[in-house]
Amino acid sequence: MHKLSLASGVLPEFDAVAVIEAGAAAGYDAVGLWIDPQQWTARDTAEARAALARTGLPVLDVEVVWIRPETALDDHRRVLDIGAELGAANVLCVSSHPEEGAAVEQLAALCRHAEDSGMRVALEFGIFTEVKTLAQALRVLDRVAHPLGAVLIDPIHVDRSGTTLAEVAALDPALLPYAQFCDARAERPDASNFAEIIADAVDLREQAGKGALPLAAMLQALPAAIPLSIELRSAALRAAFPEPEGRARAVLDATRRWLEQAA
Repeated sequence: MHKLSLASGVLPEFDAVAVIEAGAAAGYDAVGLWIDPQQWTARDTAEARAALARTGLPVLDVEVVWIRPETALDDHRRVLDIGAELGAANVLCVSSHPEEGAAVEQLAALCRHAEDSGMRVALEFGIFTEVKTLAQALRVLDRVAHPLGAVLIDPIHVDRSGTTLAEVAALDPALLPYAQFCDARAERPDASNFAEIIADAVDLREQAGKGALPLAAMLQALPAAIPLSIELRSAALRAAFPEPEGRARAVLDATRRWLEQAA
């Protein structure tokens, strides 16, 4: 049985406490939280910790460490530090740095920084970043060469990047502390149009079974019982369910129905 986590992207307009409370009320096993190192305060940490204690929910992941030439490593470390205070098991990272060597250096530094907490540093690939495919992500992680390094699989990015399910199935399970899960339409965005790529990823995802992705085969390619972060970013769902609990519940119910049918 997969543990199901409410990804922060399902409720992007709500704060951490609202996400935690919605996740608990809807019946998720865990939550994911968005940490903006420039805006997050000690009060935010205290309030999130109190909400986690009230609900008993663990934090599957915090996001996002986005490596760019202009971003500061100290800001990235701060995301990890906040995640550690919240008990997060993983931190989601992406890289838009055009120099792979610089991305490797920063990821390696983050892995070293995470050693005290044991948090996994999960590199997500996708055509919206400079690490566009699973093969590229594995090359980066091989250069990082740290046991806390991990790779994050998201079905929409697997499909859009041309990564095969055979590549996913061949992964060392030790590299996969968790995965994301969603469906998506068959039509792929223009790979040269960044706005289309982002709209596809943040507005046009589908409930499990309502899109065209080979989700059953994807689950078979992943380790059994891997925790799943339900990363269902959808403008239609945001419009249909303006309140956080209702949206979180709709996503969880649809995902559970699909998993039961797939089983």
